[in-house]
Amino acid sequence: MVRLKKITMLIGGVAMAALLAACGNIGSSTGGGTTGTTTNQSGVQTTGQISKSEYAGVIKNGHYLTSNARGLTASTINNSFNLNSFEGGLLNISKQFYNPANYVFQEGQYLSSSTLRSWLGRKSKNNPEGLNPKDNGKKDNSRKPIYVQSIEEQDFMQKNGDNLSLKGITIGIAMNTVDYYQKEQYGATFQQSISKTAMQEYGNQVAEQVVQRLRKTHGISSDLPIVVAMYVQSQTDNLAGGTFYANTQTKTASIDKWNKLDIVNKVFPLIGASSKDFASNDSKSFQNFQSQVQNFFPTVADVTAQAQYQDEKIQGEHVTITTQFYSQTEISSFTNFVAQVAPKFLPSGVPVDITINSANGIQAFLSRDSNDRNFQSHIFTSY
Repeated sequence: MVRLKKITMLIGGVAMAALLAACGNIGSSTGGGTTGTTTNQSGVQTTGQISKSEYAGVIKNGHYLTSNARGLTASTINNSFNLNSFEGGLLNISKQFYNPANYVFQEGQYLSSSTLRSWLGRKSKNNPEGLNPKDNGKKDNSRKPIYVQSIEEQDFMQKNGDNLSLKGITIGIAMNTVDYYQKEQYGATFQQSISKTAMQEYGNQVAEQVVQRLRKTHGISSDLPIVVAMYVQSQTDNLAGGTFYANTQTKTASIDKWNKLDIVNKVFPLIGASSKDFASNDSKSFQNFQSQVQNFFPTVADVTAQAQYQDEKIQGEHVTITTQFYSQTEISSFTNFVAQVAPKFLPSGVPVDITINSANGIQAFLSRDSNDRNFQSHIFTSY
């Protein structure tokens, strides 16, 4: 099932550093060169798993093996909410096809930044590989919009003796329902709406082209499983990220069938929603939690949450609390209080995380897995 990305980008960096430090569970792989779908590189190792639900990663020559298109997604996705839900959601979709118990995660190695930037551009005489339509020269709603906003690759490996073999790829394709553009450089920003039908039809065509191009890429076999996941960005002013609306897996150069995904993001507390809204009860529970937290400190400025639903069932919740602290003891007391009241009001049976912020940045972080009742917490000290 698709679930919320559990941690913020900062926490993710800390977790990755811990993962790379897990030397007690590192397996080695040696050799040289790349042939077919077998990665046979000198100094390649795999990290241990921090949990059974998370992938081991790949280390090369003592360093984490970064993506060949590192930073591209962050530079093309329009805000942090979309970035987190796109990257985290894509990994969760991958887990449905590549079990972390059997596969090792590798950052994308087959599509480079230059290749993907070319693909994300408009098709033209100078850029025949562009996946977005040719510019028709118009400056109003009759212009051809940018449909495809970003593409991300994830590779999934299995050990084969001393080597890592490529056994599957996931491709995430982020689409727009609103294209933001300027009529002149440094001028005002305008919006062009794209209908859901037009977006999906264009996305289906793009997905087919991407799969066909991957099949022609050196190192990717003609029958390698390729998962394609289609994502729609939320608008830039939306406090909830976008969602994945379809996925598929293919072992050929074509896509025969799409699996539709009914995924919805909600921001709590709900404003103007009716009692018939499937998230209304969760919103009411959150408002009770919000009241408890705001009554603890006179300086609590804001308490909000993002929840994700699939088939109208909650999959996870991310809570953000913003306040002002004047001492380390206040941070500690407040974190302990939140850990006590959260189980009473926040949803059970799904992952939940809580980030406590102040003007100085993240002060504390709490999280709970789907099988737990109590929250684990960490307070960020200044020493």
